[in-house]
Amino acid sequence: MGPSAYRTAGLVEVLAELGHEVTDLGNVTLPHTEAKTHPNSAVHHLPEIAGWTEVLTDVAYRQSADGMPIFLGGDHALSAGTVAGVARRAAEQSRPLFVLWLDAHTDFHTLETTDSGNLHGVPMAYLTGRPGFADYFPPNAHPVDPANVCMIGIRSVDPAERAALADSPITVVDMRSIDEHGIAAPLRQFIERVEAANGLLHVSLDVDFLEPDIAPAVGTTVPGGATFREAHLVMEMLHDSGLVSSLDLVELNPFLDVRGRTARLMVDLTASLMGRRVLDRPTRSY
Repeated sequence: MGPSAYRTAGLVEVLAELGHEVTDLGNVTLPHTEAKTHPNSAVHHLPEIAGWTEVLTDVAYRQSADGMPIFLGGDHALSAGTVAGVARRAAEQSRPLFVLWLDAHTDFHTLETTDSGNLHGVPMAYLTGRPGFADYFPPNAHPVDPANVCMIGIRSVDPAERAALADSPITVVDMRSIDEHGIAAPLRQFIERVEAANGLLHVSLDVDFLEPDIAPAVGTTVPGGATFREAHLVMEMLHDSGLVSSLDLVELNPFLDVRGRTARLMVDLTASLMGRRVLDRPTRSY
């Protein structure tokens, strides 16, 4: 129901008010999937997630040809497909793809290392070419260079992910670092790298990047997330860069929301990314 909640919160209307031409292409559907299992018995819903990854890779590739696709979900597993699709597009244009991962979690498990078996914990491992996905997920023809990934807002990392990240060039900006140095400095450094490389930039925004007090509608809350102003600053800086070419909005569970305020906040953040200025922000009464 996440995509419906974004629509109800006025995503299309808000973007149109900012002067963008918006086309709602509706919901993607999953065709029949064949049963498959993994030796790690914790892994569940593997056929469905593999099927979604294949479908969304194709959709993301096609829709990135003209305009800026915004993908609505759904748990963060969808990014295995959306990022793979835009990575194919970037490769065709001979441009490097950069990924900004705004999340409480790194989602850097492989199918072997996940204890929960929840496959929203594996997309970044799959996308950066970590081993163990062959024969289970679609072939990843255009893996993202881990050095082109920046994760901001991290505050919940499993031991296996921590060990893997120690050997990876992925940039991880956890909340301790943000507390000490602010959120603007590391983001500015990453934006400068994207610009210098003439890269395309995919932004993947998970609801649990945010402090749960302001964004309760997520099933994986971790206290101590980004504040309202930190989140908007990120989006405003991204807009100023002019580099963002695609966007994920994920992990919104409207059944956990409070009068739709998380959906509206995510729509407002998207508006900041797409050009709404601080002085233009509307006043709301609740």
